Amino acid sequence: MKRLKAVPRWFARRFGYARVMCLLLLVAFAALRVADPPPVQEFRLRTFDSFQAFSPRPKTIRPVTIVDIDEKSVSDPKLGQWPWPRTRIAEIIDQLTRMGALVIAFDVVFAEPDRLNPALAAETFPNLDETTRERLKALPSNDQVLADALRRSRIVLGETGSPEPRADLDMTLPVTGFAMLGDDPIPFMQPFPGLLRNVPVIEHAAAGRGLFTIPPERDGIIRRVPMIMRAQDVTMLALSFEMLRVVTASDTVLIKTAEGGIVSLGLRGFQIPTDGNGKIWVHYAKHDPSIYVSAIDVLEGRVAPEKIAKKLVLIGPSAIGLNDIKTTPVDPAMPGVEVHAQVLESVLTGSILTRPYWGIAVEFGGAVVLGLLVILFAPRLGAITLVAVGGLFASALLGVSWYFYTQQRILIDFTYPMLSTTAVYLTLIFANFVREQEQRRQMRSVFGQYLSPVLVEQLADSPPKLGGEEREITVMFSDVRGFTSISESYKHDPQGLTQLMNRFLTPLTNAIIARKGYVDKYMGDAIMAFWNAPLADKDHQLNACEAALDMLDRIDRVNGEREDEAAHGGHVYIPLKVGIGLNTGIGVVGNMGSDLKFNYSALGDSVNLASRLEGQTKEYGFPIIVGAATAMAVKDRLAILELDFIMVKGKSEPEVIYAITGREDVMHSERFQLLRNLTIEMLAAYRSRDWDEALAAIARGRKKDEAKELEKLFDLYEERIRAYRQNPPPEDWNGAHALTSK
Repeated sequence: MKRLKAVPRWFARRFGYARVMCLLLLVAFAALRVADPPPVQEFRLRTFDSFQAFSPRPKTIRPVTIVDIDEKSVSDPKLGQWPWPRTRIAEIIDQLTRMGALVIAFDVVFAEPDRLNPALAAETFPNLDETTRERLKALPSNDQVLADALRRSRIVLGETGSPEPRADLDMTLPVTGFAMLGDDPIPFMQPFPGLLRNVPVIEHAAAGRGLFTIPPERDGIIRRVPMIMRAQDVTMLALSFEMLRVVTASDTVLIKTAEGGIVSLGLRGFQIPTDGNGKIWVHYAKHDPSIYVSAIDVLEGRVAPEKIAKKLVLIGPSAIGLNDIKTTPVDPAMPGVEVHAQVLESVLTGSILTRPYWGIAVEFGGAVVLGLLVILFAPRLGAITLVAVGGLFASALLGVSWYFYTQQRILIDFTYPMLSTTAVYLTLIFANFVREQEQRRQMRSVFGQYLSPVLVEQLADSPPKLGGEEREITVMFSDVRGFTSISESYKHDPQGLTQLMNRFLTPLTNAIIARKGYVDKYMGDAIMAFWNAPLADKDHQLNACEAALDMLDRIDRVNGEREDEAAHGGHVYIPLKVGIGLNTGIGVVGNMGSDLKFNYSALGDSVNLASRLEGQTKEYGFPIIVGAATAMAVKDRLAILELDFIMVKGKSEPEVIYAITGREDVMHSERFQLLRNLTIEMLAAYRSRDWDEALAAIARGRKKDEAKELEKLFDLYEERIRAYRQNPPPEDWNGAHALTSK
């Protein structure tokens, strides 16, 4: 069990927790696509809408004409308000039949007897004489007149699904034959509890009957129209599909089904692909006013014959108040009768859109492949490259979908793989952001105590290579001279000793930080610091030397304050004296320590030499001693004095060391020039083994009041010369002195 638990942890550590989270997100998106909740469906459908809006179906032929129950017709006194007398509708049918209409369909239902039937009028008007009343009753009803007109033509009547079943449903009408290939299709059909039919005399006279009910999507847009439905336990074809059945004289409709539902519907000469519920995706063209003719114009004979001849004719309303306006992907307000016309045009021109069963597999595969590619390669790519590659993938997805739509009339959803991949990509970005913020927090935590706030922010914005790297650095070691004896005076006052250390370490640290230095560590009263890491500093040698001079100035101020306090407090004053060693060279910088505790530090020979130089400040009598590389970098900006040529244990080559005695004003002073000349004379004679001349130069120097700070240096060389006179150096001696003390 422990082994099983260890596997995810190992995997997460090996590949990164962000990638593991993205894999889980990819699985979650796959599950979401399988569940396919309504919001996901609507997003997909909106994508398909945009395709049709950008590229609607082009119209090359116009096989359908709409006889429009429009404002013009209902305003004409000959027809009046809807519903019109069915005798007038019979006249329109006869006129269309004479003009050569192939089939005529009604996008309206005649569910009740005509209110202007002669027999009904005979009962309605009380002042009629009996002769007139009897003559009216003897006349055929308007419904019969319409039925007779229906028999003279090929008419498809419209019926509608209703929310409530009807007890008086006529079940004696002719039934369309259905042949089934596959599973029972009824469970997949669009259901309606009830069925509203025309009055029986009209129904029995028609060549066919179909449902004109078009259920919209959840958002009210008509995208798919059912071609076969189930209303009050009666299997019904759609109005448009029934028109095709009648015009092709097909007695039977072939229904093909598969495990997922209905696949297609077949008529003589037509095989129409559908979705699982028997619906077709309508390939819409823009609203086309040219296929409309006004009903009153048909009745008055004002319509060109070619508008009707050999056309499928739909009769339906567009007039305001008849409430048959639909929203489609290409038009927010299209008359419902035109939707039926669009269906017919799509079928007759072979332009039906399809969404095949393998489309989901393509979408799934695209989402998984793209998601895995992002998970594998996104962390390795730069931001610009990643955006470019992401744009390329998005363009490819859109291009493939667009190709299938425009060239194959196949609907492939590119939004699912794009959303899935984008979610994975954004998760990686967020994880990187969180990781960077954590790194910045760690940077501030690790470096905040040792760098200035400005440098810490720069470091957080541009993190260094914390794993370890070689870099030229200038290293500083500082120490308080005689601090052991000073601390003895605080033997019984630990609080006072702590305050004293804080009192001088604070200004010394501030001097380093102010000059862009990094404080590595405190070792009691000693400080280790370095420059040019973790942040690059092209003037690191000068900044280190300036920091050393600032430290001397600040310790002088601290001593002045302590001296005043000692005078007023009546206790002994012991001044603080600082020795500083500086050296420039290649060092290794990075996080060093253990898994539990580490520190950003530096290692190398250059670090060791800086430590040795700090230890020599008490021997040479100068508070700041630097290596040759440091001195040569600042020789034009600061006052430097050559002190010695030394051999440090562990190094094969000797090193010239220098003292920093002041800034540029000191460098140009006569006093400094005097000191410089004295040391040059002494060192030249000493390295030439001219002991007498070296001692003479020292003697001249001791007579100069300006050369008091060279006293310790003079003492050191006098002692060496005495030793060499007794034990001369070897013949190959180059003037280097091997250090014996740290």
